Amino acid sequence: MEKEGVRDIILDTMVVSLEAQLRALKRLRGPIEEEEPREKSMSQIEIVFNILSVAGKPLHVSQIIAEAGKSFGVKLDRESLVSALSKKVMKEDRFLRTGKNTFALKGR
Repeated sequence: MEKEGVRDIILDTMVVSLEAQLRALKRLRGPIEEEEPREKSMSQIEIVFNILSVAGKPLHVSQIIAEAGKSFGVKLDRESLVSALSKKVMKEDRFLRTGKNTFALKGR
C-alpha cells in the first residue's frame, strides 16, 4: 500500500472519530439557550375552529378549505378534513354537521 493511501485512511479515521466526539460533547452540553423556541403550528381542527368562529355561520368544507389557504397559507386535504370534523361531530366536540359536508360550531 502506498504511503498516501495509508495517510488518507488514518486521516479519515481521525475525522470520523473527532466528529463522533464532537456530537457526544454537544449532547452532554444540552440545548443551547440562544435558540428561539419554535412557534407551535395550528392543527387542522384549530384552523377550522378559527375560520368558523370568524364566519359566525355554517360553512361548506370547500369554503373552509379556501379560507384556510387564504388566511393561514395552508392547503387542507378535503377527505382528511371531513373525516376529522365528522369524528368531532360524533364525539359532540365543538362541531355540528348542518348539511352535507357543511359544518358549524356547537352552541352558535
